[in-house]
Formats: sequence, C-alpha cells, structure tokens
Amino acid sequence: MSKSYVLSIDQGTTSTRAILFDEAGRPCGSASAPLTQIFPAPGQVEHDANEIWQSVLQVCRGVLCETGAASIAAIGITNQRETTVVWERATGEPLANAIVWQDRRTAPLCAELEAEGWAGHIAEATGLVIDPYFSATKLAWLLTNVPGLAERAKRGEVCFGTIESFLMFKLTGGETHVTDATNAARTKMFDIRSGAWDARLLDRLCVPLEMLPDVRDCQSDFGMTAEEHFGVRLPIRGVAGDQQAAAYGQACFQPGMLKATYGTGGFVVANTGGDKVASTTRMLSTILYQQEGTRTYALEGTIFMAGATIQWLRDSLGLIANAGESETLAAEGHPNSGVYLVPAFQGLGAPFWDAHARAAIVGLSRASTKADIVAAGLEAVAFQTRDILTGMGHDMRRSGVGPTHALRVDGGMTANAWAMQRLADILGEPVEVAAVLETTALGAAYHAGQAVGFYGDNETLGAAWKRSKLFEPKMGETERDARYDGWLEAVDRVRSREAREGSSDV
Repeated sequence: MSKSYVLSIDQGTTSTRAILFDEAGRPCGSASAPLTQIFPAPGQVEHDANEIWQSVLQVCRGVLCETGAASIAAIGITNQRETTVVWERATGEPLANAIVWQDRRTAPLCAELEAEGWAGHIAEATGLVIDPYFSATKLAWLLTNVPGLAERAKRGEVCFGTIESFLMFKLTGGETHVTDATNAARTKMFDIRSGAWDARLLDRLCVPLEMLPDVRDCQSDFGMTAEEHFGVRLPIRGVAGDQQAAAYGQACFQPGMLKATYGTGGFVVANTGGDKVASTTRMLSTILYQQEGTRTYALEGTIFMAGATIQWLRDSLGLIANAGESETLAAEGHPNSGVYLVPAFQGLGAPFWDAHARAAIVGLSRASTKADIVAAGLEAVAFQTRDILTGMGHDMRRSGVGPTHALRVDGGMTANAWAMQRLADILGEPVEVAAVLETTALGAAYHAGQAVGFYGDNETLGAAWKRSKLFEPKMGETERDARYDGWLEAVDRVRSREAREGSSDV
C-alpha cells in the first residue's frame, strides 16, 4: 500500500483529535474524544495524563480503521502547551495529575521570583514573563509537593515533559524522551537565544537537568511508534505546540504576518523573523518554528478565556443550551447595553498578566438581559484581541517588522459569524477566516509531511493558503473607541492592586 497520508494528533485542553491529511493537505478523516477537566480547588485545573494517553490511542485507531496504518507516511503531533506532566522513567506511569496551563496555584512562587528580581533574566533568556501560566513553576510545585518526587528526580528515575513529550515517550515504548523547540520555549526554563536549558533557572527552581527532555527541530526524527499500538511501526516526524502549529498551518511564514486561534483560550501570534523581539508591552517572545537548527521567532499574546467563557455561560449560568446558540442570542442583545464581561476566571493574560484578577460582569441594570451578557462574553474576545494587537503592533513597529497582513483566524469560535464581525468591528481591521479551520492539526501535518517529502516548501504552502470568509469592519470609529474605553474601565475594576501598581495599562 502506498503511504498516502499524514496522521496528525491534536491533543487539546478539552478534547483529543486525530486527523488524516492527504498529500495535498486536505483533511480525509477524523476522530475525536472529549477530555475530563479536573478542578481540585478554585484556580486549580488538572488532567489525568493516562486518560490523555488512552484518548490518543482511541482516536488514532479510530481514524486508521478504514485506511490502515500502513498508509501513513508520518505522524505529526501538536498539543496544549505548558501543561506539565511527570512520569516514571522505567514504566511511563504518571506520578501525579498533569497540571494544566490554566492552573494558577503557583502564583505565590511567581511572587517570590518577582521579589527576587528574576523578571529581567526570564524575559531576556526565555522571552516570557513571570506568571503561573508556564511550566517551570508547575514543575517546581510538583517537586515540592509530591512525596519523594524530588529525590527520585535527582536519581534520574523521573521524566518531565509537556504533553507532546509524554505522548512520544508512550508511543515509542519509552525509547525517546524528547520535545521540540516550540514546546521547550514555553516552559520558562529554556533559553530561546542559545537553544539550551537555562542552568540558572533550573538551579533556582531545584529542577534536575536529568529529568528534562532532549530538544529537537520541529521537523526531526522523534522515534518510531511501538508496533503494539497500531500494528506497524510509524515514524513521528513533526512536532509543534498548538499555537505555533496553527501559525504554520495558517502559512504565516513572512515577518509581520499574524494569526489568532480561538479555542478554549485565544492566542495571537506574529512572525518576527530571525530576530527575537524584546517586547516593551508585555507580549511574549517565543520560537515560532525551528528547522535545521535555525530558529524563527514570534511575538505572542494570550487570552486565557475565549471559548471557555462561552462554556461558562452554558454550563455554570445556563444562559445557553449550546455554543451555537450564543450567536443567535448575542444578536438579540441591545447595541448599547453598557454590559461588559471581564473573563478573568484564571486571572488576566497579555498585556496585564495579573494572576490575582477575578472575573466580573459590570454595567448591569434592570433592563439587562441574558442576551446582553452573552453578547458581552463574545465581545470580550474582541476586546482582548485588541489589547494584544495594540501592544504587539507597537513592538513590531519599533523593531522594524510591522504587521504586513490582515489577521488570519481559526478555531472553533470562528464559526460564530456575530463574534467574527464584532472582532473586525472592534479592531477596525479586516479578519480572514481560514478555509481549513483545523489549522493546528494542519500545521503539525505540514511539519511531519515536509520531513518525509510531502507538501513542498514553505513558499508552496503559502501560495496554497485560502480563506473561507472575510469580515470587514462596519462599526464607526467613534463607537468603536467608546466601546473599547468602556472595556478598559471594566478591566481596571477587576485588576489587583499589585498589578495596577506594577505595570502600565495598554
């Protein structure tokens, strides 16, 4: 049988998917499985790593049942980033629940790092900010709080990794303990300038180097799957964190190109080329992809709650029966309700980085309706995107890059026409929806496929990109700015005193 497909594994926060892409990059089959969210305490979010592993086997076997594993040329993996797993090297068994990227339990340790003056070194070396979002403090917490873990780690008996690293260890039967440069860049322990683990940070956090994975290019030999999983051994050849994979799938190959992905959270990424841009607006500098040892960098801004806000409106408040209903209901809201929903359920991301902020609905009156609240939840995504693009644009112009293209968007929320139109209105810029919404999985497939001779070069991929919809702004500038001013006032109400005193507004 000819090897006609790339199998892309997309392990996300709320589900795991497997998608087959053919030699033209077209999706030809998919399977998905939901993932249980564990909330041990307010501000804490965990996953059962074994459940994640079993879900990967389930969806991969499901999608291969018709084509057969022998048709697969390569596997690509993309994953929720920063989520932290520790497991036993000898058996591959997790030694604790995975701590999810949304988890805020390490805010006290982050405050200690701030007080000790680590912010400058962390920004310069890793491109990140001090926040519980990243893997480093999650791993430090596990080493401190799981009995015996620190001692076993020093003896080399324990592996650390983010989700893709754990999955590759399991898929290869323990033959490889590896990651790629994009995921390493999100741990807050990796120097993105030199491409090596940062000894100073490891020492401060008491993380043994022995428990960290080897770091490879996004297109590399990550090992072969054990025969027991799919009946044959399959090569793993492409890996990238979900947002970098989405940017690759969106063909953001030129400096200044932008994409935003709206899933559980929202993530805006801008290609900055071969130079790490030091942000003055609290954006993140990160690795977009690494090929043949050469790094391409990006700026990124993070929205902690995007689709998760709609889930909250559905599951916790019962205002909608399903996510699709939010579009119809939002259109019924009063255009000038004055209602703002600030979804700081896990604090605020870029550019505020306030771990202690808490969510609020402000501007309610007796005339307010559930339609107004749902509309405010969707509109919050647009406001937060503007927060990020305002800071990102400043950084890019200062560095001589400058945005060069309309915002390309993907993810589940792009199916909501009301939300996408409001995004274009609040930004005052056109928004292009990708023809292939599963661009995260597509980016992983591109990496793996290119490694085995599929898809051509990046120029070819760029020429093949297509949009399905274009949203042009319709809102007037006066209304746009008035709405945004109201948003900034609402955000200021929920920010912690420490954050307001320690950083400037947008």
